[in-house]
Amino acid sequence: FISKIWTENPRTGEAGGIYLFEDEASALTYATMHEQRVLAMGASAVQYRVFDVNEPLSRITRGIS
Repeated sequence: FISKIWTENPRTGEAGGIYLFEDEASALTYATMHEQRVLAMGASAVQYRVFDVNEPLSRITRGIS
């Protein structure tokens, strides 16, 4: 786990985040653990998607160095 940007939509009651991990295996391990934890806290659904970082474009917008 490298970093997280927290997201929330109070109108719909949805919350989440954009997470950055070192590799896909770490992301999937975290997603599985986090899904179980959030469902146990009473969430009705959990969604996650895994994307690769587009490094050239992210450098342009200073998303990564």
